[in-house]
Amino acid sequence: MAPFSIMTASVSLLAKSFSIFSCTSSLARCTSVLPAVYLNPVKYLTSQASGPPRRPLNGYMRYVLQQQPIMTRQNPEIKSVDVIRKIAQQWRTMSPEQKQPFQEASLRAREQFKVELQRYQAQLTPAQVQQQTLEKRQRMAKRKAIRKKRELTNLGKPKRPRTAFNIFMSEHFEEARGTTTQAKMKSLFEDWKNLFSHQKQVYTQLAEDDKVRYKNEMKSWEEHMVEIGREDLIREQTLSTKKKLAKTAKKGTKRATAVKKASATAKSKTTKKTTKSGAAKTVRTTKKT
Repeated sequence: MAPFSIMTASVSLLAKSFSIFSCTSSLARCTSVLPAVYLNPVKYLTSQASGPPRRPLNGYMRYVLQQQPIMTRQNPEIKSVDVIRKIAQQWRTMSPEQKQPFQEASLRAREQFKVELQRYQAQLTPAQVQQQTLEKRQRMAKRKAIRKKRELTNLGKPKRPRTAFNIFMSEHFEEARGTTTQAKMKSLFEDWKNLFSHQKQVYTQLAEDDKVRYKNEMKSWEEHMVEIGREDLIREQTLSTKKKLAKTAKKGTKRATAVKKASATAKSKTTKKTTKSGAAKTVRTTKKT
């Protein structure tokens, strides 16, 4: 199965290369009359001639490559995204026999990919192997960070507070000097530096208010995360604060218990002394009698 990034890149490249269209012929005809380029050659994608081979397209992506020019040519009024949706719908309704040519071509491409990959890896130096391993780890870490950020967004995590300059920039970005985003930001930064202290104070106060907003929203959000069993998403500083509070409460409980115990012991000693004193008086009175 080709990575999602490769699939997306292939689809977007085709969308730019061809005009938009729709296929009116039957699926049986579309799969029976296939150009040899989609069935016979076993191809894979590479970033450069000397670079590593990339995984070949799967059966579905081969079907997309075969169908998109036809659909675009016959229905130029359809948008690119609608073209892909129609092709995906067609693929879902196709029979296993209709999908078989594309899947077999993908299997042959995979076999050749394995051979080419082994040949490529055999010529690498230990330093190159180490570099590739490092790059792979970095890519995996980046993907993991993206997935985590997407998850936090779906869970409604509050947005971080804005700085005074960020608030100033958002308010004046449209009328800022420059034609590009970078030029606009540069001009806004210069304007920010030239502001008087009392002018900056307005945005500083807004930034402080935003910090309060963030603090309150994060407190409610983290309490909700605890309720749904997602303590792993709570900030380390919040956990450390809770641990300190729990530790302090535990010490207070121990201290109260010790004081209570000491008070009970003192009371018991006082009672014993009183009892002994009363017994001694009784003995004295008996002797006198």
